Amino acid sequence: MDNPLLENHALPPFSAIDATHVVPAIRALIDDCRATIDRALSAEQGFLWDSVLAPIEAAEDRLARAWSPVSHLNSVMNNPSLREAYNACLPMLTEYHTWRDQHDGLRGAYQAIAEDPESKKLGAAQRKTLENGLRDFHLSGVALPAAHKERYRELRKSLSELTSKFSENVLDATNAWSKGVPGDDLAGLPDTAMASARQAAERAGIEGYLLNLELPSVMPVLTYCENRTLREEIYTANVTRASECGPHAGQWDNTALIEKIMDLRTEQAKLLGFGSYAEFSLATKMADGTAQVLEFLQSLARKSLAQARREWQELQAFARREDGLEDLKAWDVNYYSERLRQERYQLSQEEIRPFLPVDRVLQGLFDVVQRLYDVNVAEVNDFDTYHDDVKLFNLQQGGRTIARFYLDLYARANKRGGAWMDDCRIRRYNGDKLQLPVAYMVCNFTPPVGDTPALLTHVDLTTLFHEFGHGLHHMLTQQSVAAVSGINGVAWDAVELPSQLLENWCWEAPALALITGHHKTGEPLPKSLLDRLLASRNFQSAMAMVRQLEFALFDFRLHSEWQLAGVTDVQMLLNEVRSQVAVIPAPDWNRFQHGFTHVFSGGYAAGYYSYKWAEVLSADAFSKFEEDGIFNSDTAASFRTSVLESGGAREAMDCFVEFRGRKPSVEPLLRHSGILA
Repeated sequence: MDNPLLENHALPPFSAIDATHVVPAIRALIDDCRATIDRALSAEQGFLWDSVLAPIEAAEDRLARAWSPVSHLNSVMNNPSLREAYNACLPMLTEYHTWRDQHDGLRGAYQAIAEDPESKKLGAAQRKTLENGLRDFHLSGVALPAAHKERYRELRKSLSELTSKFSENVLDATNAWSKGVPGDDLAGLPDTAMASARQAAERAGIEGYLLNLELPSVMPVLTYCENRTLREEIYTANVTRASECGPHAGQWDNTALIEKIMDLRTEQAKLLGFGSYAEFSLATKMADGTAQVLEFLQSLARKSLAQARREWQELQAFARREDGLEDLKAWDVNYYSERLRQERYQLSQEEIRPFLPVDRVLQGLFDVVQRLYDVNVAEVNDFDTYHDDVKLFNLQQGGRTIARFYLDLYARANKRGGAWMDDCRIRRYNGDKLQLPVAYMVCNFTPPVGDTPALLTHVDLTTLFHEFGHGLHHMLTQQSVAAVSGINGVAWDAVELPSQLLENWCWEAPALALITGHHKTGEPLPKSLLDRLLASRNFQSAMAMVRQLEFALFDFRLHSEWQLAGVTDVQMLLNEVRSQVAVIPAPDWNRFQHGFTHVFSGGYAAGYYSYKWAEVLSADAFSKFEEDGIFNSDTAASFRTSVLESGGAREAMDCFVEFRGRKPSVEPLLRHSGILA
């Protein structure tokens, strides 16, 4: 059978990929990787970069080019046959990577190449790849006794399967809940949300309006709906997904999975001699140790809590004054926050939507990036796609294409929630030909309704800029060794720097003049509305800060303390963290952790603190643009050279210091957040 996953395509042949192709292709490519390693280690010329690492990189890139579209489709076009094939491959991939990472002969080859006097002639990217590789051999248990090695392999395989199941449960629980309602129940909802719910009902063949647990459905109800009972119902369904509580209690329940994942992660870390999984996680990050991370988070909490409590008291007083509400609940917070915002700033996100039609926003984003980095974006009209929503673009400089990216912007059934960037192709040399980097950028915005284009909120806008910042990190790399190209090899607590940095242009008047334009008239955002938007930037910013600290402290303490000092109750630990840093009381049945995919099925285990850590870096980096001018070409060129082009070939702190001229300061973050510590 012809198999498109085994063919050499510049871009994925999505329309030709069938679930039946997946397992045979991945099995064949893993076999090829194993054979390549065996050949490289038996070569007569000895251990050289070109005879060992180069052919292994080429073989693993063939595997990555096949797996990338499979993994992507599993996230954005999930269906039973693809899910089955995807899950069948996870154990094979984990087994291969563990075999490779525990291969003592391969570790010896890395060591020999690193110690060879000729290695001084290697480039910085090659030397960093060797250094990281030797570290990763150790972190994969290469030096363990045989029985412990075998147990380590079992742990990695089981964790791969368990974390995938966690994600599936969240997706299935999200898809399972919907509710048809009459229009009267949705009083207060903006026209855009009403039209979207009406369109969803029509597609489902029911009368009235249809709500679901996709974010573009949940957030308008929580933010605008006057019907408190309906707000409570959708809040409950949302925060009890994949748990033993709520409307689907016990179905797709992640309770036991979380505990099993924690048990296995802790065992994995202890096999390698670490005291906790958090210690193991930090071995590849900027932070120096668990004490530093905890003090960092707790210091931010100390600086933010008093202001967060004042903001919460103001909100309670507002609800009491406006509606006589004495007991403000979690499902009331967004609703009264939005009303208070409107009273204080005469501003609603819905007022901004008409000025953020998606095509104008994209052109504005591309204009901002062009001014900063002297690159142009050109849409590709004829390409192989998996859904009509998807767009493909070329990133160009000096008239030549240097990268490509897919944009998949709208929420739909069987698509994972949230927003992310992932790599489709990595910049590296394929023989003597340069393989261009290709990125996927995915969001879950409200789709167009009828003839009305998709209209974004300002929150959506910052999400889009955030993901494009990740994309630039991947696409503007100048590295051509796969292990340190783009975001590969970048310390995880620094990887959010480029994404969070780019968000700042969403708050700058000269940039917003490029980004905004009324979808009917083309009129830019009026100055009065702009002034109110900018004035509202730090509305309830301390409440937002402590909410993120709650998530980060829960994650980090869980991975630091699990099985230690009797910590074996996830909910109890979360409750303790909430008692210390949260200001909004959570209901007893809130099961946030059961849908915390970042930590239990993503790359952020003992690493969710990275968002705040990198936000310190990004706020300080942007303060340099504030000093020099937000479109200063020299400053942008310096950031591009020091950070974006460096990829993982240099230590993240060295990259930052080269750009900023010093180590990072927390003060710009507090200033940008309006926290008066």
